[in-house]
Amino acid sequence: MSAGTRRGAVGWLDDLALGVRLSVAGGRSGWARLALISVGVGLGVVLLLTAAALPTLAAARGDREAARLPGPVVSAPGPDTLLTVDVESRYRGADVNGWLVRPEGERPPLPPGVDRRLAPGEMVVSPALAELLDSPEGALLRERWGGRVVGTIGPDGLAGPDERLFYLNSEQVDEESLGARRIDAYGGDGPQEAGGVSPVLLVLGVLGLVVLLLPVMIFVTTAVRFGSEARDRQLAAIRLVGADSAMTRRVAAGESLVGAVLGLALGALAFLGVRGVAGDLLPPGFSFFAADMRPVPVLALLVVVLVPTVAVLVTLSALRRVVIEPLGVVRRGGERHRRFWWRPLPSLVGLLLLYPLLGGFTEQAGGLLVELQLAAGATLLLVGVALLLPWLVQATVRRLGGGGVAWQLAVRRLQLDSDTAVRAVSGIAVSVAGVIAVQGVLGAAQTYSASDLSPDDDFQAVVYVYEQGAPDGPARTWAEALADTVGVRATSGLADLGTAPDAAQVHRVYIADCAALRQYAELPSCAEGDSFAGPGGASTQAGTTLTFDDDGTPIRWTVPAEVPTVRQYSTLVVADFLLTPGALEVPPVNPSSVLVAYDPADRDTVERLRNTVAQVDPTAVVQTFEERRTSSVLAGYQQALQIGAVVLLLVIGASMLVNILEQLRERRRPLAVLSAFGARRRSLSGSVLYQVAIPVTLGMLLAVVTGSAVAALLQSVAGISVGVNWAAIAGVSGTAAVLVLVVTAASLPLLWRLTRAEGLRSE
Repeated sequence: MSAGTRRGAVGWLDDLALGVRLSVAGGRSGWARLALISVGVGLGVVLLLTAAALPTLAAARGDREAARLPGPVVSAPGPDTLLTVDVESRYRGADVNGWLVRPEGERPPLPPGVDRRLAPGEMVVSPALAELLDSPEGALLRERWGGRVVGTIGPDGLAGPDERLFYLNSEQVDEESLGARRIDAYGGDGPQEAGGVSPVLLVLGVLGLVVLLLPVMIFVTTAVRFGSEARDRQLAAIRLVGADSAMTRRVAAGESLVGAVLGLALGALAFLGVRGVAGDLLPPGFSFFAADMRPVPVLALLVVVLVPTVAVLVTLSALRRVVIEPLGVVRRGGERHRRFWWRPLPSLVGLLLLYPLLGGFTEQAGGLLVELQLAAGATLLLVGVALLLPWLVQATVRRLGGGGVAWQLAVRRLQLDSDTAVRAVSGIAVSVAGVIAVQGVLGAAQTYSASDLSPDDDFQAVVYVYEQGAPDGPARTWAEALADTVGVRATSGLADLGTAPDAAQVHRVYIADCAALRQYAELPSCAEGDSFAGPGGASTQAGTTLTFDDDGTPIRWTVPAEVPTVRQYSTLVVADFLLTPGALEVPPVNPSSVLVAYDPADRDTVERLRNTVAQVDPTAVVQTFEERRTSSVLAGYQQALQIGAVVLLLVIGASMLVNILEQLRERRRPLAVLSAFGARRRSLSGSVLYQVAIPVTLGMLLAVVTGSAVAALLQSVAGISVGVNWAAIAGVSGTAAVLVLVVTAASLPLLWRLTRAEGLRSE
């Protein structure tokens, strides 16, 4: 290295060091600016570290869930074998899952978190389930399986602290039980292991991450600009004592570097505190242990490097339009016309990336390449909002005029300098566009999952029966057993049968009475002995004899000459024919599902129904139609999204408030002069409101259009019907409007103080 190069490097370091010293020795105003930058960057770092911890968190949950899965099937019983059957249930709207087990020897395998062999009738439960069972709220749940609680499951056997899980040694489990597995170890290749991520969940996960990260980066770039006017005056003083322009820029970079490093430290400390309580804010299906929330080292290192680098680059970029002279600071005059031609390019590239995925893709195709393609496409579409908004605001305010004093003051201020307002609003616009997109996918997925429900409310729940034997002997049917439950008004069994897979024509048939068939199809009229054809059976030739398999017993039916074709509500699973029992010579004895009618106002009825089913067949599943309309997984995503959106909007709202307060302090002399010449407080307050409202309104319009378009594209990618979620649009737009009013109201006390006569004084 030459001497000149060494001197240049030393000079750079000296200038940066001077900036560091000035940032911590700038008096009260310097400390205030440093505190604002540090807190702002710290908030962004907390969110970035949270995002960096998501892969570790998901991996930790997944590892514990995989470790408790039943291992490979063992053919013969032995001293170390165990029979196990998984059980799915719900209570008061929350999942309660577990396993029924029966040891076959003295040394059965123990699942993770369980430290003792269970005797018949004993059960161990998760701490959350134990708390529920011990409370008055869990009285009905205590009757469901009837086991004696003898301990709790340790953390290594739970996906999260709020999970409701149990293991019960039950005599109901034997080799003939449906789904029973004989194992000698846990943590194997059980059937519950996921075979891939569904397209809907993949789209939601990728988009949710983009919605979280993009506004955070915008917020960080805004935070490092706090107090820029005071910094510029300080740099002018440095010029006065002999520094050149290049040196002042390096000094400014050193100042920003200090704020960014302090922000990193504050953010890391805040992250340690947040991870202890973050899990309590999420739904039970998303809860996690604090130890799981560890940032991926590579991503954490990227945050540590990226945040200071962004702070320095943003500072240098902001100084391009500032001429710092020894006697003051001059911003480059003349209106800067923003070019439009390049701003839509990222959005167009995003469309090109998503275009090959339109129409849906299979789970097997959802690999890393598809994830990257989805992430890149969604990111570029949302980046387009941040790029288009500055041009849209400038092009709009340039054409505004007229109006009252408050309106003219606000419009003129935006015409002279719209950059500051746009920087704060960009984060809100991107957040709103992302939330609208995610809510659109969620809403469409919920509608799609509920598309097989009748608009009528004749029945409120369905029981999926897996054990085909009658509950209490041949004289008693499933429907009769369920009808004895207190609160149940009516039941109706439905047999779902199919022809042999190797038959010449493969058909599926529903066999039930008219009331039950109306739950699945729009019937013109129905009487015992009628039969109806679905879309797949309409082309079947009359006189064709079909043979259906009823648990090994053949049931034959000949297609009559005239069979009305009906529209079925389901878009997921459809039947080729719908038959009443009278249409068959020998109808099925046992149903594959039972529809149940009860008073939905009595929430205990469905819990009593689940108790009845659990006593007869613990593997049977009770699902209310309300639960079918609202998937628990999608509902969990929606709740997590709402929490994240609230956090983002609060952070961005705080950024807007700091920007407004900073602008007011920098304009205290003009504000005091306006007040002295008779401008009313109402006019000045109105001008502050308009300065915030105009960019936010334009940002909301752009966000709604972009978010709806992204939602439609991703709905097509996920393979669900395309639609607009107007409720989500109204909700997030209304929240943004409230945020504008809150920010304006919070800035009024400072505005009124700055308009006093004391503001005319100068030294």
